[in-house]
Amino acid sequence: MNKRFLFFFLCGFYCYSCFAQTEALKRPKLVVGLVVDQMRWDYLYRFYDRYGEGGFKRILRTGFSHENTYIDHLPTVTAIGHTAVYTGSVPSIHGITGNDFIIEHTGQGMYCTKDATVQGLGVEGRKGHMSPRNLLVSTITDELKLATNFRSKVIGIAIKDRGSILPAGHFADAAYWFGPNASWVSSTYYLKALPQWVQQFNGRQHARKYLEKGWNTLYPIESYKQSSPDNNRYEGHLEGTASPTLPIPAETLLKNGLEVIRDTPFGNSYTLDFAKEAVRAERLGNNPEHVPDFLAVSLSSTDGIGHKFGVNALEVEDMYLRLDQDLAEFFDFLDGEVGKGEYTFFLTADHGASHNNPFFIDHKGAGGYMPQEASADYLNQALKQQFGYDSLVISTANYQIHLNHATIAAKELNEAAIRSFLVNALRRVEGVAYAVDMDSLSTATIAQPIRERLINSYHYERSGVITIIPYPQWKGGNSSQTGTGHGTWNPYDAHIPLLWMGWGIKQGASNRVTFMTDIAPTLAALLHIQEPNGNVGRPLTDLLNLP
Repeated sequence: MNKRFLFFFLCGFYCYSCFAQTEALKRPKLVVGLVVDQMRWDYLYRFYDRYGEGGFKRILRTGFSHENTYIDHLPTVTAIGHTAVYTGSVPSIHGITGNDFIIEHTGQGMYCTKDATVQGLGVEGRKGHMSPRNLLVSTITDELKLATNFRSKVIGIAIKDRGSILPAGHFADAAYWFGPNASWVSSTYYLKALPQWVQQFNGRQHARKYLEKGWNTLYPIESYKQSSPDNNRYEGHLEGTASPTLPIPAETLLKNGLEVIRDTPFGNSYTLDFAKEAVRAERLGNNPEHVPDFLAVSLSSTDGIGHKFGVNALEVEDMYLRLDQDLAEFFDFLDGEVGKGEYTFFLTADHGASHNNPFFIDHKGAGGYMPQEASADYLNQALKQQFGYDSLVISTANYQIHLNHATIAAKELNEAAIRSFLVNALRRVEGVAYAVDMDSLSTATIAQPIRERLINSYHYERSGVITIIPYPQWKGGNSSQTGTGHGTWNPYDAHIPLLWMGWGIKQGASNRVTFMTDIAPTLAALLHIQEPNGNVGRPLTDLLNLP
């Protein structure tokens, strides 16, 4: 009896051991992150009735939507937004304080992905001198590479270099962005040469084929009820056109060169075409090592068109209707190439956008235009009168005051007195809600949610010493400005979509407040990997449906 019991016990233990050793960790085959540059949250519903069933509505119907997701840093711009999504961190930690920023101890400007130590592939000069070296922390894509001993593939794609490089992270297999003649390029940081499949794609002239169709409305123009009349003074227009109206014939588009595709809806289509080619050529989602891959895509044309035409433009409505169709095609492609339910997809934005200021004011909304008293030239004149020296302010970019520390030190000026003078002067400027000396932030009288954003955003080596917070809908410029802008804490710039779909995702929605920095730790939880090393976000467990 005992021998028989021992025999069956050992057999059972052996079978269990074999099963335990061979059972694989359940994870998606591919994660696809899509950042829609300048997408306001309300675009999900402003054009909802006109969307088809396979694009935005498919995500909302089968996936999960965090309806109240906000950006918790300043300024709300492309480089910081993409970085926050993929690092779960904020500028005070990750170091990307703007698209461009100033190195405080030298006073020199720095582009966010500038790297003079590398060369371009497919592009010459500064457009190729790009890498993620200015990023001080890891990304979720970096952590996936580390977790799988670099067996996962990671690729970043965007028309904007910063929209590709910063999400792809330090360890990416490649990042691709726009070069001359709408070609896809990279740098020697990632590769020794452009892969053959990239060269072949560039050679097919897809951009020209899109532009040769011209830009007409997808539907009859009279059906665009969610937009202002097509010809109005609030919109800019493409070079070579006489008015901000559709249609734009092919010959007009082509006169501007193939790179004009970035300012048309076809830039989104072209980017997703290249993303599909990357999935096929690199076998993303079909990794022979049986580990997850990651494709980080950013759509930059949404930002170009928004800046040019503005929130209420017919061109923006047409672009989102076309993007909805592009998404449906992209999901069908992923279903076939990777497998329906085998990939995890998320969509968010790097920032939103405000209504055109003249439009808003003409319709009796509160707002205004920042006077010259807030400009660097005026502030320098005032400082010269008070302290006897000119050019003590280097820049007022990003709503920040950068001082000329070298001159202040050389002339033995009292920097604290200069800061106090500037804060008091700026507080008297019409349209300025707050002017804050960042060294005195803890005692400044300022609304708490804005204070938290300022704390998150201040990096002493890469941020200005004073931050200006304008009142809502106050802008630089004047009543002749066209299009739109962004950069502030206000909901029009900081309330973004956050949609999830596919492997490991529940169906549903939540109206609780979440933040852009929560995306990376949520992906870490889904993938069972470490969160990025500068992460301050929290995982959104309400959406997870893990096996």
